[in-house]
Amino acid sequence: MDPHTFLVEKPCPVCMKKTRVIKTRSRLMVEKTDEDFCVHYKGFNPYFYKIWVCEHCGYAADEKTFLDKMPERHRKALWEFLANKQLEFEFKEERDLPDAIASFQLALSYLDIIDAPPSKKASMNLQLGWIYRFNEETEKENEYLLKAAELYDLSITKERYPIGNLTDSGAMYLVGALYYRLGDLDKCAQHLSRIIGDQSVRAREPKIFDKARDLWGDVRALQNEEKKKAAK
Repeated sequence: MDPHTFLVEKPCPVCMKKTRVIKTRSRLMVEKTDEDFCVHYKGFNPYFYKIWVCEHCGYAADEKTFLDKMPERHRKALWEFLANKQLEFEFKEERDLPDAIASFQLALSYLDIIDAPPSKKASMNLQLGWIYRFNEETEKENEYLLKAAELYDLSITKERYPIGNLTDSGAMYLVGALYYRLGDLDKCAQHLSRIIGDQSVRAREPKIFDKARDLWGDVRALQNEEKKKAAK
């Protein structure tokens, strides 16, 4: 087993059987953080283990969702789906890229079954995009980043923030950062301008305001370059 991980047993919230899952140790060395909050760690990728999968019924979710009390209507809907599928998931102490991708895709499919809120789906799509980023699969990465951007945009209008550690301003910045990485400078600028045009954000969330302002500066520089090229 990788020294950054350790094995625990937890009851599956759907089939109720105890299943083995892998937890990652909290003390990891950070190398850098991308504009969209993707953290690069030295010598280990904890995102490969973000999703817990029941080795008996195949239910998959992030740790918090796996451990939280599940509404009975959700458990019933998931159990009815899984009982007919026989999706036993091979437990592995060390996951590779295909294992990580499969775990996220399973978790996303279950979010659709219970009609999870857009912020939950957005977070899952975003992290799957990061998985592809680590493997330099840009086309697949962008596919999931776009889904995440659209879902976060929807979430801002439909959900009450903060959600976890993310405020509505943080979500707005994140959407802008995603469009920046996708090369859609106009949509990026639209979202960032809503943050830097609001002085209350500067007082309330100076870190988010500064990140938005810095990224806005990069966007303006790129837009000016594009205008100069078009004028030639």
